Amino acid sequence: MLDSVLAKELDEAERKALDSLARYKFQMFGYWAAIWVHLNRIEGKSRPSPFKGLVRAARELKSANETVK
Repeated sequence: MLDSVLAKELDEAERKALDSLARYKFQMFGYWAAIWVHLNRIEGKSRPSPFKGLVRAARELKSANETVK
């Protein structure tokens, strides 16, 4: 039962994080992303991060901006 509750909470945190980001609510994105990470650790199944693609894109943009300077 606890697993299903955690799974629901993880899904909700992911949904809210992405919704916040889509609405330019960066602080709320960080809040919900951190909640997702915390719940993922508690669950112990170590799900892959749903934010990995976003992190990769941010690193690519950062790298591209550094080479332009």
